[in-house]
Amino acid sequence: MQNIQLKMTPVLASALLLGLSSVAHAMVPESMQVPAGHKVALETVGVGEITYECRDKPDAPGELGWAFAGPNAVLNDSSGKQVGRYFGPPATWAAMDGSKVTGTQLAVSPGGEGNIPYQLVQANPAMGEGAMVGVTYIQRLDTQGGVAPAMACGEANKGERQIVKYQANYIFWKAS
Repeated sequence: MQNIQLKMTPVLASALLLGLSSVAHAMVPESMQVPAGHKVALETVGVGEITYECRDKPDAPGELGWAFAGPNAVLNDSSGKQVGRYFGPPATWAAMDGSKVTGTQLAVSPGGEGNIPYQLVQANPAMGEGAMVGVTYIQRLDTQGGVAPAMACGEANKGERQIVKYQANYIFWKAS
């Protein structure tokens, strides 16, 4: 039996990453699937914070609760190099080249205990020229942390803000 050794080149590493990526996308809950006719344009890891504010619940007058006030994260590629930012409101994904997109949430799916949910967003047309031009969908997957604080939210701390750390994969799709 012949022993074959492969040298890990950038091309081979990319091919393996893309192959594993396809398998990972197949395991995404059905509600988070991007419609046929789209391909992955960019895969990033968002590392940052989500701010919550103690305020009146919009659907329950007179009740207070921790409400999402906005994200602030760095988007890194697979090598750890910063390729963009995620911030808001409104939720905005911006590439280092200055192009950016906002979007409309289509679906969410549980991300596991202690993690913000997975999310599927339909992108609005990009602003500027660059990497975000043509992005049609954004998936937030593999979330870690980011849930609202467990501490009480009441009249005594109404208006208080709390920052929570989180991480998630953001997958950007374009029409194929």
